[in-house]
Amino acid sequence: MNIEMLNLLDKFYALVWPMLRISAFLAFASIFSIRAVSLRIRLSISVVLAVFLSLHLDIPRIDPATAEGLKEIVNQLFVGLVMALIMQLASASMVVAGQAVSGSMGLSMANMIDPSFGNVPVISQFFTILGTLVFLSIGGHLIVFGLLLESFTLFPIGKNLLTQDLLGKVTAWGALMFIAALLISLPVVITLLFVNIGVGFITRAAPSLNIFSVGLPALLIAGFVVLWLSIPSVIQRITWLWVQTFSQMRSLLTGG
Repeated sequence: MNIEMLNLLDKFYALVWPMLRISAFLAFASIFSIRAVSLRIRLSISVVLAVFLSLHLDIPRIDPATAEGLKEIVNQLFVGLVMALIMQLASASMVVAGQAVSGSMGLSMANMIDPSFGNVPVISQFFTILGTLVFLSIGGHLIVFGLLLESFTLFPIGKNLLTQDLLGKVTAWGALMFIAALLISLPVVITLLFVNIGVGFITRAAPSLNIFSVGLPALLIAGFVVLWLSIPSVIQRITWLWVQTFSQMRSLLTGG
């Protein structure tokens, strides 16, 4: 009876440690934490992946009720949160790009409620949906799950992730978020800048002309036309952003 209880405890420990990291990642990752992916789906994915890992990895037996076990619980949750944070910053760059485009087009007040990011402009909604479609089209969900499973080999249970090098990499990735947002929004923002300059010349040449009746429609029409024409370029830049995201996630785990 005692032997059966020990075997049951070993199986429980082998299941609970991978599930902590996987659950933390799925709870906060940008693509998997939306309302469309319900809690039941995320929990099912966590259980399936944890069972798979428990059968293929040699997981150390750590009692969660001890001080070492509590430390390991925090460590596993932290690893999942860091991997999710990398994806959240990538998705946030698309929101920042949409805010820049909306501000240039005069759509800053045309906001919609986004289940992931809250109150964001409508162009940010478009970039977020486009980024999700690109993520799925390149097999990003499979790559992310592969990285999540590989993380238990590259960064095994019992190893501490919180280092000064990690904080520096996360900070650098946060700076790259603004660079990616600039690259995504650059075609529309630059074009609308020249449209604004042209409207300024028209206003100086004809002071009696109502700038609001001419400038705002011109910005809206030019903005939507340029946005439509630049979609292939935007898709390429979003693809580059996701590839950099996957590389950054793996770099954090390998320390490279």
